[in-house]
Amino acid sequence: MAFPPARAILLLAALSWLAACAASAPAPGPEAGAAVLPERVWQPKGEPRAVIVAVHGMNDHKGAFAMFGEFAAARGLRVVAYDQRGFGENPDRGSWPGADRLVADLREKVARERRRFPGLPLFVLGESMGAAVAILAFSDEAPPLPDGLVLSAPAVWGGAAFNPLYRFVLWVAARLFPDMELTGESLGRRASDNIEMLRALARDPLFIKRTRVRVIEGVVGLMDEASRRAEAVRPPTLVLVGRRDEIVPPRVQLAFAARIRAPCTLALYPDGWHMLLRDLQRRRVWEDILAWLDGRAPPSGLARPCAQAPPVRTALLRPGEAAPLSP
Repeated sequence: MAFPPARAILLLAALSWLAACAASAPAPGPEAGAAVLPERVWQPKGEPRAVIVAVHGMNDHKGAFAMFGEFAAARGLRVVAYDQRGFGENPDRGSWPGADRLVADLREKVARERRRFPGLPLFVLGESMGAAVAILAFSDEAPPLPDGLVLSAPAVWGGAAFNPLYRFVLWVAARLFPDMELTGESLGRRASDNIEMLRALARDPLFIKRTRVRVIEGVVGLMDEASRRAEAVRPPTLVLVGRRDEIVPPRVQLAFAARIRAPCTLALYPDGWHMLLRDLQRRRVWEDILAWLDGRAPPSGLARPCAQAPPVRTALLRPGEAAPLSP
């Protein structure tokens, strides 16, 4: 019989959509500057009209933006994605570098792109944990500020919304078994309806499939801090939320968006999952992003001011998912 705290730790693993993303698909480092972090660039033909710095989610890597990068580059945008410290091709892969280091890396990347293209609009696109890093990086007035933030399925599950039992179990486990690795395979949660993409992640050697408890504790701390920074976000912001998100509860994301005081637009996708940029309806999301970057209304017709974020009923979640977090 499963010991309840062990079950709680397994549920915590879902926060980073770690191996649950790939495993649930049906079967067929060193201190160095951001400039040395592995990166991929999708460059348009001719001079770019804008720059996007893209920040991946937990256990993922720069390749997360391959489809979107090609789409945006074909429309004149330069997209730069990099492996965050502790992930991808970095030598400290599998470790937790600390939120401060992740934030500093992103700010350095943005500053570098500003210097390289001083006259171009520059935006930051963060997915899940990457969105939380972006929130921390640009929630004060210190330069360099981007011209806008795009937060896709932001990992802001913290504060009172996070079950105290899970928080306590994680605190104990991180001190007794910090290097214990979890997979989340038994959770039965999915991050996307794009099954072929999830199968590819399961085969991807750069996608981390076993996560240390100390890393999960670091992510929870990062989400805690990001959830408190909504009112402090400075750049204009686009928040993308999927109603079918099984990793970060939609109600938590919507509550966060409603507290943003900067100019803020929310797009809520009825058929969207956690990995909105790679879901089957991804092109709809891509087109909304590019329209917003250009100052146009997102063509999906799903956008509204963040202050008008609607409540998401627990009935929209899978059975049993919302119960531990009910008010």
